[in-house]
Amino acid sequence: MDGQPDPRGAEFTHSSRDRRPPAEETPRADARRQTPLPVPPTSPRRGGPPHPSWIKVRFRENERYRFLRERLRRHSLHTVCEEADCPNMGECWGHGTATFLLMGEICTRTCRFCSVLKGRPPPLDPLEPEKVAAVVQDLQLDYAVLTSVDRDDLPDEGAGHFARTIEAIRRLSPRCRVEALVPDFHARPELIERLVRSPLVVFAHNVETVPRLYRRVRPGSDYRRSLETLRLARGISGEIPGRGSLLTKSSLMVGLGESRQELLGVFGDLREQRVDILTLGQYLQPTARQVEVFRHVPPDEFEDLRREALALGFSQVVAGPLVRSSYHAWEAVDGIEGGDAGAGDRPGVRGARGPGAAPPAAARGQRAGQPPGCGPAPPVHPRDLNLADEA
Repeated sequence: MDGQPDPRGAEFTHSSRDRRPPAEETPRADARRQTPLPVPPTSPRRGGPPHPSWIKVRFRENERYRFLRERLRRHSLHTVCEEADCPNMGECWGHGTATFLLMGEICTRTCRFCSVLKGRPPPLDPLEPEKVAAVVQDLQLDYAVLTSVDRDDLPDEGAGHFARTIEAIRRLSPRCRVEALVPDFHARPELIERLVRSPLVVFAHNVETVPRLYRRVRPGSDYRRSLETLRLARGISGEIPGRGSLLTKSSLMVGLGESRQELLGVFGDLREQRVDILTLGQYLQPTARQVEVFRHVPPDEFEDLRREALALGFSQVVAGPLVRSSYHAWEAVDGIEGGDAGAGDRPGVRGARGPGAAPPAAARGQRAGQPPGCGPAPPVHPRDLNLADEA
């Protein structure tokens, strides 16, 4: 293959030299990209540049990790930590926290950045809401994060299942705050209202990338539809009598070939929808089947983007190479409730547990001896991350 042009386009060349930003999408270019873009599944290696020094994570298996794993297995529950191969799984599970993955482990959409299984999902487990609530109660969590695969096969796309799970958690654990990272529900107001009427604290939906890259990274999804989903959640919540404050949240991956100006444009679009919380993290290719990394963004660029986003009016911005949308989620909410204008100013958050980062801060109001409930989202497994040796 040496000396031959890469058939997947300039943004997928394996050389670390002359990494030019990808050209603007054109109809002709789009037509060439109807076939899968990543390295073929038979390839034993991932493409893209090697991991830099700041992409390192220690994978620890301690008593809390084993306790949480045993509880999840006992109730036949899934977590996005496992299904999306998150790099923070060892840390979060070691603290007794996780993001619960509702409605099975098979997704009806074919996003090319995600390692969750795709295909035809099985029927819903009607007992899952109570099972999740029982685990939350068992762990005595004061903050829980729920997410799901896309379920476009269901009449309500899973909105009712989300709401029933949140309501079950509230019955068993009245003090537990719940964040839901949800699909776009095709921006159907009646589905979003079903969720917003539940005792939800944070409505999260991720735009994931800049609009120019949607066809390559998120086929089947639509950038404007995602913005509309966030707008509807905020608007509907304000029209419900007696409904307490609802925070909205979104997340972006970087390193897929987007430009700085494109990112700032997305920040502005999210603020137009009055989104409160923004998280930014490095995209990491989980397997050879997913789209390749274009470049690794250094920590100082994350800090610069964080400052730009705060200047636009976000209440909280969490940015760093290993940040995922639900990573230390309770800290952003506590920051808003406590009037802290920048979560990234706290040690260990801005740098996403990078070299020299402080241990995670305890959640405000956490019971003595109990872990706060949070969890990570999108891709990559610790075995793929140049793991640091255990001390």
